[in-house]
Amino acid sequence: FLGLELIVNWVTLGHCDAGGALSHYDLLASFGIGHNTTFCIEDLEAELDYFPGTLVSILGKVLEHSVGPWKIGERFVVAHFMKDKVHD
Repeated sequence: FLGLELIVNWVTLGHCDAGGALSHYDLLASFGIGHNTTFCIEDLEAELDYFPGTLVSILGKVLEHSVGPWKIGERFVVAHFMKDKVHD
């Protein structure tokens, strides 16, 4: 099934999306005011700026990813994903 999730002011520890579909990318849209954080893809040893207005498309079931802490501002993310159960 298709899912949308709203994540507000949350530090996300490293994880893979266990229920995600291998055939679909997850789309993460970062919003908010004045925050400065990073989006990390541990498997690629990548640390990317994750400012308000940033869009990330990632195969979350395969790549371990996380969002680091920030010191000021408000942050929210809209996550759009497909669950693998839709294919069963």
